[in-house]
Amino acid sequence: MAPRLPRPHRDDVLIAAGGLLGGLLLLGAGLRTGHDPTSALDRGWAILIPLAVTAGCELLRRTRPRAALATGTVAIVADLFTRGSLATTVMFTDLVYAAVLYGSAASARRIPWIMGVLTVLGTVVPFALWRTPQSLLIGAAVALLCLGPAATGWVVRNHRDTAVAERLRAEQTALLAELDRTQAVTEERARMARELHDLVANHLSAIAIHSTAALSLDDEGTSKEALAVIRENSVAGLAEMRRLIGILRAPGPDGPAGRDTTADAREPAATPSLDGLGALVDRARAGGLDIVLDASWEEVPVPVELAAYRIVQESLTNALKHARPGRITIRLAQRDGVLHVRVSSPYGERSGPRAPGSGAGLVGMRERAALLGGTFEAGPEGPSWTVRAGLPLAQGDPA
Repeated sequence: MAPRLPRPHRDDVLIAAGGLLGGLLLLGAGLRTGHDPTSALDRGWAILIPLAVTAGCELLRRTRPRAALATGTVAIVADLFTRGSLATTVMFTDLVYAAVLYGSAASARRIPWIMGVLTVLGTVVPFALWRTPQSLLIGAAVALLCLGPAATGWVVRNHRDTAVAERLRAEQTALLAELDRTQAVTEERARMARELHDLVANHLSAIAIHSTAALSLDDEGTSKEALAVIRENSVAGLAEMRRLIGILRAPGPDGPAGRDTTADAREPAATPSLDGLGALVDRARAGGLDIVLDASWEEVPVPVELAAYRIVQESLTNALKHARPGRITIRLAQRDGVLHVRVSSPYGERSGPRAPGSGAGLVGMRERAALLGGTFEAGPEGPSWTVRAGLPLAQGDPA
């Protein structure tokens, strides 16, 4: 079964009908492009055949532009042996234009060259044969009939392809911007989750442990000590939460103009540093932990300081919740451009009160090290649970 021809475009149907009707009206008015009384085809009915064929080709100008141009070329050549129809000539120029505009990329490249060659031949050959200036008019007619429509189609096609490419580029840019925005939001949410966990978990774990101890022991002195630790951790947790909320509410470089930031400037710094390790250890000791701190460093970038501080803080929180009674060792050393953090705590079954854990702390510590291009390991090492992190001072690619 032969394949069905594609349906012609509605505009092509209108062009074909208008060309055929216009040609008939022009012929009825006696307008024509030439006259050859010696030609056997110079009869009234013969001029209608190229006109009808060219009009039929207009139906295929979008769907089959190459076939339409090839058939239209045969029709325009046949029209040269009749009285000639102006409508046939005009429709042929449209077929050349449509073949370049709607045809394949190869056709769009070749047809202007072919029409250019025909124009050169139509100019050189008649002049070489007749040696008269009037013979150059043949080349001008060929250029007007063939090269002009082909060049116009090439220009319009280039503009159309450029517009399509720009639209696709704009869509891709918008898509990449949306992906970047989504990734930025996800990373910011992960960062806020780490900060909130590290800020709250340490103090709430101490509160949970000591409140459980105070409820389980019928000792007024122990209860008072536990309440003192609970109060200290709750106040410290509220202060750190207030500082974090202040950072989230503070305007950035693109914040609202004219906002008074004097009150924000008076707030204490919300980014902890390694200089605060002593206070962190003192609070943990007050909570009942036996800690040895051995730390030495020189100049450390702020992101590395924050990561190291949070890793030590989370390690102490885990020790408070899960470690057996015993000594906890914290060591920080700077070697070969890397800040090494090591926290060891007693590992094994615990008899006292415990606070539930979700594993988010280990995930947060690993993410902090990875964001700086560092390394992180945590696990049992003999009788101890050891956390090891290597944080490069020169920030590398995130792992």
